[in-house]
Amino acid sequence: MNPPTIRWAIIGPGSIARTFAAALPMVAGAELVAVASRDLARAQAFASKHQARLAVDSIAAVAEADDIDAVYVATPHPHHCAPALTCLAAGKAVLVEKPLALNAAQVGSLIAASHRHRAFLMEAMWTRFLPAWRTAAEWIHTGRIGEPRLVSADFGFRCGWDPHSRLLDPALAGGALLDVGVYTLAAANAVFPGPPLGVAGFAHLGATGVDEQSVAVLSWPGGRLARLAAAVRTATAGDCRIDGTEGSIHLPQFWRATRATWTSGDKSEIFDGPHESNGFEYQIREVHRCLADGLIESPVMPHADSLTIAGVMDALRRQWGLRYPGEDGTASS
Repeated sequence: MNPPTIRWAIIGPGSIARTFAAALPMVAGAELVAVASRDLARAQAFASKHQARLAVDSIAAVAEADDIDAVYVATPHPHHCAPALTCLAAGKAVLVEKPLALNAAQVGSLIAASHRHRAFLMEAMWTRFLPAWRTAAEWIHTGRIGEPRLVSADFGFRCGWDPHSRLLDPALAGGALLDVGVYTLAAANAVFPGPPLGVAGFAHLGATGVDEQSVAVLSWPGGRLARLAAAVRTATAGDCRIDGTEGSIHLPQFWRATRATWTSGDKSEIFDGPHESNGFEYQIREVHRCLADGLIESPVMPHADSLTIAGVMDALRRQWGLRYPGEDGTASS
């Protein structure tokens, strides 16, 4: 029996949307119907390349369309909340590119809208659905490393100098924290769910005023700790290590991991799992599974995790004195 077709729209036809659209054909029952952009010509070009039937220049057109079931919001960071709220209010399932919103207040407004309208909402933390990460989660769950005690993760790269780019422009909520630091926080949250007891960090704010690199230490009850680093002007290995009382797990290039290694004493096991497409297919399948089960959130990437991660990012930015121009945490719908 074939799965029911889920008809998708993409809002924001940028580079990450191209990755998403390339993965859609790998998911049974997924169909790209529409593309939306303020620049209609961009929407039309994207729709033509990816065989979408409709290109529009308004969010309202997506929200009001009867033949759209799910929406992927791939706009720049400051423009995640408003289109997501509009689509949730219309009863659409919404997958929002990470970070879910600029701050915890906005994330809270999205979660409230999801519950109010009984519409599915998930942050597009694709890493969490990769087979390597699902294997690591199973190793932890079954006690292969004993009690997890320490998570270490870093994600950094050196971008070119362009003060008007999305990575360095404060008006676009540039900087390392929201772009790649969110991955490290999500990794720690996957191992140690729930809000941390303590959050401390240091950041270098560059010439444009955004965090070019940072380090953070988080603590949870029982002495559990995470040490995390993020950068957009410094290249790092991009690894994650989870150390427990009886062993450890290592995920190289953890944010797009295809390998996980478990080690305990002189014993080890390696999981190798190349992606079927580009890795986005797994989170798309999770959306489909949740919709088939009538859920409004994923048990793998639940609303509470997104709110916790946003709260930690808020706490770090307060310590650094970093606020984005025009930042508003009171959005509602």
